[in-house]
This record gives sequence, structure tokens and C-alpha cells, in this order.
Amino acid sequence: MGRTMRIDLHTHSTCSDGTETPAELMASAARARLDVVALTDHDTTAGWELAEQAMQPGLALVRGTEFSTLVHRGGGRTTSIHLLGYLFDPLDPAIVAEHLRLGLERRNRGLSIVRKMRADGVPITADQVLDIADGAPVGRPHIGRALVNAGLVTSVDEAFAGYLAGSGPYYVHKVDTELEKAIVMIARAGGVSVIAHPRARGATQVLTPVRLAELAALGLNGLEVLHPDHDDAARRELFQLTQELDLIPTGSSDFHGTNKKLVLGQELTTAAALDRIVAAASGVVPVLQT
Repeated sequence: MGRTMRIDLHTHSTCSDGTETPAELMASAARARLDVVALTDHDTTAGWELAEQAMQPGLALVRGTEFSTLVHRGGGRTTSIHLLGYLFDPLDPAIVAEHLRLGLERRNRGLSIVRKMRADGVPITADQVLDIADGAPVGRPHIGRALVNAGLVTSVDEAFAGYLAGSGPYYVHKVDTELEKAIVMIARAGGVSVIAHPRARGATQVLTPVRLAELAALGLNGLEVLHPDHDDAARRELFQLTQELDLIPTGSSDFHGTNKKLVLGQELTTAAALDRIVAAASGVVPVLQT
């Protein structure tokens, strides 16, 4: 019997809020003995070509993006939901336009957070954050790294627990894509949509079984069942939902380099699940390999 394939379908590079370049990520994935890795930077496809150029022997690449989306909760409140889109056409006009809008939204939001911090005497600057982002869409992890560099916290995780907390004084809202719109947009571009960590970070309250059934009917393809933020009960519930709704169950590390204490391959997707993703996609050549 052959070795079970090691497939990690959720990772980030310096093209969003990871700390490894796409080339470094590919090398790290090879060292982690992955057979397949997906690059899924936030709201950008900028790393796709760089990852392709750094293909490693025996390692296949799935191209994707983690879309920033929201769900309305009533009373003007929203909840942030992350949606993984795989194998869509990166030149689709709707996706290109939305990525441009979200990139500008991220930059404006990040600089607004820095302005609020500076007004309160926090010794970081916009230039420092932009240098850390290095052309990537500005995210709170970049601000977290500036806080680490300033000696104000010891890690990005600590920054998120304090300075960057959603309930904290420096939080600034950004206008993300509506979840339903993003699912349809990915499908029209030939892609496959999978909700990332659907039982973490406030998602549980809005992604009820009834809501997930509605999204499946709209074209949602899968749920990220195995994720470091999911406990055993969440994993059992989500897997059962994928069976009932005929959705694809995936597993992924959500690797961000040194920004988070996550390890490539610590959660994995089955070969059968990847086959279903490939079969459902028509946007780009499904899996690149040497």
C-alpha cells in the first residue's frame, strides 16, 4: 500500500500576510513532504506566477485565493467570513475588479488603524507598515509585525489579543464582499468555493446548518472541516454537514510563516476531496506539477 498523499489547501505568502515568499513557501512545502499545496493569499493572485516559477520536484500546486467576505446579521451588524476560491480564472473581470477594490480597502483601513494608534502615542508609522507589507495588500498582521519591531508586543498573536483586537479602540471596519456574491462570482469564473474555518472567529453564529444549506444551493462547493481552530466537536459537526449537503470536506494548516504558530501539513485534505475540487473547476489548469 502506498503512502497517503499529503495535501494542504490553505497557505499564505508575503503576497498577503505570510512571512515567506511564494518561492520560500514552495521550498518549505517540499521540506514538509507535502504532495500538493495550495497558495491562497488574501484577496490577490499576485503570488501565483512566483509560486509556479519555484515549483519543487514531487510537489504539485493548486492556485487559489482567500476572499474576504461578510454576512449581514441585522441591526447594521456584520460578521467576517473567509471564503477559499480555487482554480478560478484570475483574469475574470468581476474578480479583478473586486480584488482591486479590496486591496484599496485594506490599505485605507490599515493606515486608518495606524493613525488612530499614533494619535494615542503608539510609536509606529505608516511607512513602517507599508515597508513590511512590501506591496502586498495591507493587513493587520503587518501592523502586528510593526508592533513587534517596536518592542510593544512579543508576537503577532499578542498584538491581535490587544492592540489589534476587534473589540479594541483601534479597530477599523472594512467593507468586504458579501458572501453570497463571492460564491457566485467564483463559480462564474470557473472556480470552486470552500468556506474557511467555518467554526472559528465568530462564524458559528451566522453559518448555521440552515444558512449553509442555502449557500450550498447557491453554489458553495465545500467546507474546511479540519483546521487548527476547530475542536473535535466542530469537526464532527462539519463533516456530518458535508455529508448531508453533498459538500467537499477539506483540511488545511492556514500556514502564515512566523506570523502564526501553525505548521505546514498539520491538517490535510484527502486525495478524494482534491479530485472533487479538480472535477468541479474549469477556470485554470487544475493542478500544476513538475
